[in-house]
Amino acid sequence: MASAVGESSFLFTSESVNEGHPDKLCDQVSDAVLDACLSQDPESKVACETCTKTNMVMVFGEITTKANVDYEKIVRDTCRNIGFVSADVGLDADKCRVLVQIEQQSPDIAQGVHGHFTKCPEDIGAGDQGHMFGYATDETEELMPLTHVLATKIGARLTEVRKNGTCSWLRPDGKTQVTVEYRNEGGAMVPIRVHTILISTQHDEGVTNDKIAQDLKEHVIKPVVPAKYLDDKTIFHLNPSGRFVIGGPHGDAGLTGRKIIIDTYGGWGAHGGGAFSGKDPTKVDRSGAYIARQAAKSIVAAGLARRCLVQVSYAIGVPEPLSVFVDSYGTGKIPDKELLKLVKENFDFRPGMMAINLDLKKGGNRFIKTAAYGHFGRNDPDFTWEVVKPLNPQK
Repeated sequence: MASAVGESSFLFTSESVNEGHPDKLCDQVSDAVLDACLSQDPESKVACETCTKTNMVMVFGEITTKANVDYEKIVRDTCRNIGFVSADVGLDADKCRVLVQIEQQSPDIAQGVHGHFTKCPEDIGAGDQGHMFGYATDETEELMPLTHVLATKIGARLTEVRKNGTCSWLRPDGKTQVTVEYRNEGGAMVPIRVHTILISTQHDEGVTNDKIAQDLKEHVIKPVVPAKYLDDKTIFHLNPSGRFVIGGPHGDAGLTGRKIIIDTYGGWGAHGGGAFSGKDPTKVDRSGAYIARQAAKSIVAAGLARRCLVQVSYAIGVPEPLSVFVDSYGTGKIPDKELLKLVKENFDFRPGMMAINLDLKKGGNRFIKTAAYGHFGRNDPDFTWEVVKPLNPQK
């Protein structure tokens, strides 16, 4: 029976998935390929997709690079690091089939976007058309929605206690969902309490549902969800199906780019539809969304609005954005028109300049970190788009 909600409040829900979810496995493989290419050749042009099903992982797409990349090794290492080390848990990193179908970027796209690598950064065109959004809210210290933060952190905690042995019965796959009761204060979202927590996690044979529920409450929920948001009416659905042994690619097919809401804001704000993983910075689906987040976050961090949405749009081969839009949901200290002026003055939305200003050509393990547990709201020096830029309305 659902608990009552106040007349002046409402419920909102966000979900997340663990690094062992088949779609997230694919995101991580795609970004591991991107990292490998950029590490050897920062000018790599990468559009890498991944799909997976029982005993198989396939990487495919368009890559133009001087890097010497061992795609099969990247696939196997990524699967192994996640925890897919046997068929029992959903995939065996060492024995699964790895298929590679990579071609070079279309010359039609290449000449329009980057002039076969000859254009200066200011003149590099967008890799495709599209519109991207950035969002920020003052309801958490991360300037992210509480529903998304909690669902994501619960998922990350599941991985942590699996890998450190606290809950040795856990397997890599899993999903989380958090419902929060909110109050709308003039366009600002104010969390009141956590209404419902849902966790469905893959587990070993033999562990009881009582043990699962007990461990999830003690070792996962309690360390993550602030006690002030929990009360005696909070509802817990912990492995409500009763059994989740078969998981990973054995339980469900996976594909890069199918978790775009989990990657961003948990359903808050808006989304242009473009995925992030496996794409170099000329793909504005990624770089445009990153700088739009930085702009929205900078506005909220400056106290110029309690909540903010920024949209940017592009045409393929054209450096300058077609449009930039700012909406403070009525919470702005100054009019949205003035906020838009500030954004245009302080942020360069041209793809080549976004790549430089956000340092998006650096590889290593930079982008694979984004491919599970969210691209935004994380305190990591590699997440350069989370760095707040000071905004001065009087300038």
